[in-house]
Amino acid sequence: MTNSTTDPVIRSYREQISDNDLKILEALNRRVKLVKRLKDYKESQGLSFYDPAQEDWVITYLCRANPGPLSNEGLREIYQLILQWAKREAARLGETKPE
Repeated sequence: MTNSTTDPVIRSYREQISDNDLKILEALNRRVKLVKRLKDYKESQGLSFYDPAQEDWVITYLCRANPGPLSNEGLREIYQLILQWAKREAARLGETKPE
């Protein structure tokens, strides 16, 4: 019987998953920075930051582009969280003072 901590196949999959997690983390941090820049610009122009039509468009666009195996239902659930989280993080960044 193989131990899951020493099995080379399991170790390889875990390494690949960890590498992918780092890419996801990088993409999420990049998204927050872009959302913050958009928020700042829209506020400087006197525009409302929140745009529900744009959020609907993003999710619809991604569902159409989704090749799977992630279901569109799963994608919607994840992106609703990402959109909510990114707005909250961008607002938080606006509250913190640069060092």
